[in-house]
Amino acid sequence: MPELPEVETVRRGLAPTFVGGTIASAEARRPDLRFPFPARFVARLTGRRVADLRRRAKYLLADLDSGETLIMHLGMSGSFRVEGAPVGEFYHPRGQPGTHDHVEFAFASGVRVVYNDPRRFGFMDIAETAKLEAHPLFAGLGVEPLGPEFGPGALASVLEGVRAPLKAALLDQRRIAGLGNIYVCEAMHAARLSPLRAAGSLKPAETRRLAQEIRRVLEAAIEAGGSTLRDHRQTDGTLGYFQHAFAVYDREGAACGHCGALILRAVQSGRSTFYCAACQK
Repeated sequence: MPELPEVETVRRGLAPTFVGGTIASAEARRPDLRFPFPARFVARLTGRRVADLRRRAKYLLADLDSGETLIMHLGMSGSFRVEGAPVGEFYHPRGQPGTHDHVEFAFASGVRVVYNDPRRFGFMDIAETAKLEAHPLFAGLGVEPLGPEFGPGALASVLEGVRAPLKAALLDQRRIAGLGNIYVCEAMHAARLSPLRAAGSLKPAETRRLAQEIRRVLEAAIEAGGSTLRDHRQTDGTLGYFQHAFAVYDREGAACGHCGALILRAVQSGRSTFYCAACQK
């Protein structure tokens, strides 16, 4: 599933078209994705101006001038294709529209944005903007790791007294919203903290180091366009390249860049954790 950097990359790619643009027409080519589209989905979008395009955790939020917000989630294989606007230097053709092009937004500018999702694990919804934080998708979500409120103090607060392993605590969306498996592994390695130790056992200096590395790793991944493992591409078709900078993720048996010891793989809550037991304490 695309993680926070991939979703933020997509948001930045769509923003020039969405923000300030008017959706002249919309088309849903099937009744559902992972879930059915909301009632009057097309009618509620047609003619609406997009005031802003935001991200909350792994969700894209297009605020409309109607006082409603279009909620979009990419699922496992969802992607957006922008047609009729300039594309980047590293553009990779996505092929002709086909059976997996499920939603299309035609903007008054002449630009078309097409949502493609082979596995249909993504979804879209529309909700009242003023009540969005109370929506079931967002109620209870934790602090944004790239937001101004995130730092050593916020991290210490959400980890205080937690006996669960550090890896599990960082993936808990009720504590920190949007962190995923790849970037948690990378941040813990950069901070030299074991994924196996109790989350509440971190000392103040360790918490400061981890908060710094979480932000640094996420920002570096966004700058690289995200990580392309299976389905992720940017809105112009460009692949993400952060996977070439992985220090530990999916590198079991390789040498640790810190100390030279072998990178190990453990399974925690059914998910792979990659780490160096020699220098992550």
